[in-house]
Amino acid sequence: MLLDVRNVAKSFAGADGPVPVLTGVDMALDLGQTLSLQGESGSGKSTLMHIVGALDTADSGEILFDGRDIAALDEGGRAALRRSEVGVIFQQFNLIPSLDVTENIRFQARLAGREDPAGVAHLIEVLGLGPHARKYPEQLSGGQQQRVAIARALAVRPRLILADEPTGNLDEATAADVLDEMLSLVAATGAALMVVTHSPAVAARMDRQLHLSGGRLA
Repeated sequence: MLLDVRNVAKSFAGADGPVPVLTGVDMALDLGQTLSLQGESGSGKSTLMHIVGALDTADSGEILFDGRDIAALDEGGRAALRRSEVGVIFQQFNLIPSLDVTENIRFQARLAGREDPAGVAHLIEVLGLGPHARKYPEQLSGGQQQRVAIARALAVRPRLILADEPTGNLDEATAADVLDEMLSLVAATGAALMVVTHSPAVAARMDRQLHLSGGRLA
């Protein structure tokens, strides 16, 4: 099993003491599988994604990635995991304004020591970014920026891809196109995919659908 989450709990400080967000979350995801995570706003979906992606830490529980407990890693170990094993597609894209499309896509792969010019060129072509390869983020539409964010995550060739509302900022037609492209590319790489979404249409495209409520998954 690539990802095995066991009894994970997380609270945040509130005015009257700790506020529980996750209370005993269990889930598993293997290579080649896709999973959607739904829930009301504030239910902890993004918090769980950040913990799984080594962007945050749990208060208790285990997050096993290929048998390694992420919680036991120091910051350097978590950073190495994020660089090479986990690709994150953020809702707000998080592109680097001073880099053009090609350089944004290459950036993470270069940090991971996995830069592959031919692979980057393939992603640019498949995602329809060829005419925009030398443009900067501010010159792109929302859909184009989302495609760049997807390409950047995939360029590292990660084994786990985490996508936080990957179509949340897009119109319906563009969202459908971007989702089609993302799922096709994920299937081609054999990576595992976890999508945080409010969209029933997006969730329905995944192999499994989980719902977060009261700090637990159903």
